[in-house]
Amino acid sequence: MASNQSTTPPPTLQRGKACLRCRKRKMRCDGSKPACQQCVRAKQHDACQYDDGKGKTRTQLLREHIERLEQRIRELEDPEYTSPSVTLYDPHRHGRSESSSSSLTGSPASTGFSLSVSSFSPSANNSPQSSWIQGIPSPSPTPFTDIYHEEPQPTIELAQTLVDVFFSHCRQSLLGLHMGRLRESFTRPVMEQHHPVLTNAIFLWACYISRPGPLSTHESHYLNRALDSLSDALQYQSRLLDVIQASCLLSVYFLSNGRALEGSYHANAAASLAIQCGLHGAITNRSFETTASISPFKLDPPKDAIEQGERILTFWQVFVLDRCWSVVLHKPVTIPHGSDGYASIIMPWPQDMEEYVAGQIDDLHSFHTVRSFFDHQVANVRGGFSPLALRVKASALFERAHHLASTWDQPLALSSAFTDDFQTLEHTIVHFIPTLIPVHQLDATVPDEKHAYIATHTLAHAAMINLYYPFGAEDPVSYSKCLRAARCLVSIVKHIADTDYDFLDPIIGPCWTSAVDTLIRELNVIESSWPLVSSSDVRSEIGTLLYAMNNLSARFPLLGYSVAKVQKRLSGL
Repeated sequence: MASNQSTTPPPTLQRGKACLRCRKRKMRCDGSKPACQQCVRAKQHDACQYDDGKGKTRTQLLREHIERLEQRIRELEDPEYTSPSVTLYDPHRHGRSESSSSSLTGSPASTGFSLSVSSFSPSANNSPQSSWIQGIPSPSPTPFTDIYHEEPQPTIELAQTLVDVFFSHCRQSLLGLHMGRLRESFTRPVMEQHHPVLTNAIFLWACYISRPGPLSTHESHYLNRALDSLSDALQYQSRLLDVIQASCLLSVYFLSNGRALEGSYHANAAASLAIQCGLHGAITNRSFETTASISPFKLDPPKDAIEQGERILTFWQVFVLDRCWSVVLHKPVTIPHGSDGYASIIMPWPQDMEEYVAGQIDDLHSFHTVRSFFDHQVANVRGGFSPLALRVKASALFERAHHLASTWDQPLALSSAFTDDFQTLEHTIVHFIPTLIPVHQLDATVPDEKHAYIATHTLAHAAMINLYYPFGAEDPVSYSKCLRAARCLVSIVKHIADTDYDFLDPIIGPCWTSAVDTLIRELNVIESSWPLVSSSDVRSEIGTLLYAMNNLSARFPLLGYSVAKVQKRLSGL
């Protein structure tokens, strides 16, 4: 009898009840909580999360945990402090970060962070006793240089909780760090931790994505600390990757808030440093030092496959930022298009962190990744089909289409070289889109992958709009292809649930704006034609995109500016 019972298979879970990790890896899940047996055996307890629509999400629980920590610290700092049973928050009070001369949205300045209600504990047990100054121990009782002497760091528990809040949104910033190692690093001596420029940028994002909750009131505090620590971090060559990663986080933060000049500055800095330290060819350990070189940047060899993977992911994070936002900002890319010599990109396509953990890194030999993609030399290149790799390819297409279309000089006839490049790029876009999960299957994917594919699909179709929009006024074929791409973006929006908007990449907003421009052009044509034709379908499509843009602008103020412009244009029709 016992043997019969031992062979009885476990009951099958209802659809949608498995944990997110098992669903992503298509493994049988027993549904145990807090961690299923598959995740326990893989030592991935923290990665075992459920999305069954019941109760509170992990992110909500983490935010509540942070609030409890803050209340407890306030009570310890002030014995007379009484924690209120109910706290009311005015959603209109919170400012969208500090005011800036480069702001596109004109948002008010945010409330500053008061140290009197600080969420940090000055516990000596958690305060390392060394300094960043020249990387040698210091008798200073605080861990950092002068700007940190009066401000203790977050407790280990609070720092790890902020990382957990950020983790569920890290795809929005494309930060390629092993989160388990990052969490564990807060328990080490300060010189073995990441530099505060990176950790404060991560804490900034944790507060940013928590708007308008109470955690977001600390946003300006972490922003100031991240910016202040940049100059210190640049003194240490060993912290160069921290600077690059932090600059990317700061850039996307500023850009998504409509602070274009600051966002562009940090994006340029990240891209320039990535190229200068040879990160685009770090996998091959190339060296370009000459006798004329002044203190060339050299990265130490990676300690293991995870660290190598983090470098690969960091380069592609910089690449995507450079390619996508250069289009929005109408500026040249910082990472050049060169295919030979110093400027050539010799780096494997990005993979999932789980593969790096397993020691699986694709194509360690030298090859020109992006050039191979545009030249259709995929036969000799393994990999390149992870969600992030597809996102990188879509970003490259998005920028290349904009760049090629912007080089067209209307008074001049199209040259044969331009026509060849144009047709080759269109061929690449057309053949790339079918490699993605079909739009109608997005709802069946794991949430993280769904959000990644939404961005990739959106960029690919926006690339087609970028390519054809300048020619649409004169060429009916270009007009038709541009309009078809805009309607594909409308169909993608219809698969976005209200709960998805918190996790979408902010670059999607400008792509929707280009689609709206295309549809408004079609609306003008219809309403000025004779005999009269109904424009209700086009107005409905514009309304669908405006609804999505309004939803996304609640998370990323940059889009509020675009929404106002579109509504003004529509009011004149």
